[in-house]
Amino acid sequence: MTLSSDDIHFMQLALELALQAQHHDEVPVGAVVVQNGRVVGRGFNSSITTVDPTAHAEVMAMRNAGAHLANYRLLDCTLYVTLEPCVMCVGAIFHARINRLVYAASDPKTGACGSVINLPAEIRLNHHMQVTGGILASESSALLKQFFVQRRKNAG
Repeated sequence: MTLSSDDIHFMQLALELALQAQHHDEVPVGAVVVQNGRVVGRGFNSSITTVDPTAHAEVMAMRNAGAHLANYRLLDCTLYVTLEPCVMCVGAIFHARINRLVYAASDPKTGACGSVINLPAEIRLNHHMQVTGGILASESSALLKQFFVQRRKNAG
């Protein structure tokens, strides 16, 4: 699959949202939902500030998109996220019927799109989507690494 300049643009928007998460002392992950070339949902990690284990960036962006579109099915949408989604988020992406997932950095600890497990490749599941990883991965990885270095320093 060939990446477009739009893919880079939308991932940059997701990275800006990741910076907002970091500003709130959340793990810096951001996400946007795009339909027909326009952003219809935005979100960033907010599990700590909302005391909600489901408040991952992807879920927040899909909640925002669902409200914007007045539909829990996010048909013909692409989700851009700065970190490979976890099992919970991939499940939510399936239920929303997202067509395409684009993520930046791989997550070797909880990634469910190939790093630990590959749920989108599971043919027995009832929804399938295109998945592209590695878009602006170095920028996302650097942001995450810097966040955890600072967190360890503050805890130390």
